[in-house]
Amino acid sequence: MSAQLLKWAHEELAEAGVGSPQADAEALLAYALGVDRGELLRLTVLGREVPDDAAAAFARLVARRAAREPLQHLTGVAPFRHLELAVGPGVFVPRPETEEVAQVAIDEAAKVMGERGGAVVVDLCTGSGAIALAVATEVPGARVHAVELDKDAHAWAARNVDSLSAVAAGLDPATAADPQADPESAPERIVRLVKGDARTALYGVDGTADVVVSNPPYVPSDAVPVDPEVAEHDPAVALYGLGPDGLEVPRGITDAAARLLRAGGLYVMEHAEVQAEAARAMVAAARDAEGRPVFGEPETRKDLTGRPRMVVARRLDSLTSGS
Repeated sequence: MSAQLLKWAHEELAEAGVGSPQADAEALLAYALGVDRGELLRLTVLGREVPDDAAAAFARLVARRAAREPLQHLTGVAPFRHLELAVGPGVFVPRPETEEVAQVAIDEAAKVMGERGGAVVVDLCTGSGAIALAVATEVPGARVHAVELDKDAHAWAARNVDSLSAVAAGLDPATAADPQADPESAPERIVRLVKGDARTALYGVDGTADVVVSNPPYVPSDAVPVDPEVAEHDPAVALYGLGPDGLEVPRGITDAAARLLRAGGLYVMEHAEVQAEAARAMVAAARDAEGRPVFGEPETRKDLTGRPRMVVARRLDSLTSGS
């Protein structure tokens, strides 16, 4: 029965233009049954019947996915590196390409931890908290700050920070999130989450950050995404970077990075494939109050598919940046 349902769902989703119809069908049926993908495969091989209520729920999910509602909104979770993050309407769904941006930040934070015994990492425009939480869980002991202005995205980030902080403390996330629970027993948060403007937040961290990483909005206003999942469901505030080149918000983020980073600290920012040259120029153009360059030679790095997707640069020492 499950094999027949999957075949039907595959056909429905493929006809609707969904890019990964088989994988999405399997994810939705697993969700409807309350099992993981491995267990779904086992049940399918054994030819087990799907209960009527689960089959009805699956049909409704397939209809919504065929209407191009994001898979992650339907299941309520999005994978990011080794994490499973809560997502839904109002927050940008983390993408696989951003995992490489996180990797650069993680590698640098781990290197600094080894050299200095501690590291300070700042994630600006954190969205769901994906990058910040990846750093916090993969580089234990790092002090991670994350900033998000949008109230809906901040709420999703707070939910993820609370859940993964509970896991890190060996607690059940559901129990830790109970509003009746004693606040004194709440686990220490593995990320310090701040609601505010990423361009001006965290003045107390000025000049001390070892890494500033960001996946800011960078899509030009006239470059409407093709996929309905993005154009109709990702929040506009997380997509459009303002200005004719989409880099108005990233310029503010770059100035904030210059303020937050110590000399020698690393700045990592995601951008669109077509913005590589413009992003390098943007970082190279950053100046301090004395008009001196604040970053060394910026470089473009590629994602796992070989596309140029991030700019990386080191903060210069303000005493030597003009030389």
